[in-house]
Amino acid sequence: MIFQKLQPKISAIIADNNKVRDEKLLAVCQLLNENVEYYNWVGFYFANHENKTLHLGPYVGAETDHTVIPFGKGICGQVAESNANFVVPDVKAQDNYIACSLTVKSEIVVPLFVNGVNIGQIDIDSHVIDPFTEADERFLEFVNQEVAKLF
Repeated sequence: MIFQKLQPKISAIIADNNKVRDEKLLAVCQLLNENVEYYNWVGFYFANHENKTLHLGPYVGAETDHTVIPFGKGICGQVAESNANFVVPDVKAQDNYIACSLTVKSEIVVPLFVNGVNIGQIDIDSHVIDPFTEADERFLEFVNQEVAKLF
């Protein structure tokens, strides 16, 4: 399975002392985007709990206007409040969805916890309807456990 092969590569990126945090986050995004066929946009958002907003961090994929997202708005904003994974098999069927591009068909967002606090999330868009499985969720939870070591 591709996820098992990627896990040690994620760990190696996080452990690399020659890169600063944002370079490591970008490398994680690039690794996922290049190795998982249906991961068409991969990025991190980070929470500002004072302002109740998410702020775009490193990402790979089409440029986005969504650099700041209020808590509760769209899939990412909902995850900031719920602290739970959110899988959207078909974005057209989702009410509270912020459209990024006509090519995006589905999305998965997994929260990033540091010391029990939701500090952000990994967000992945796909050009395929309903590609995400429980294996994606477990893998992305692993990715975020590794990323949490950077904070």
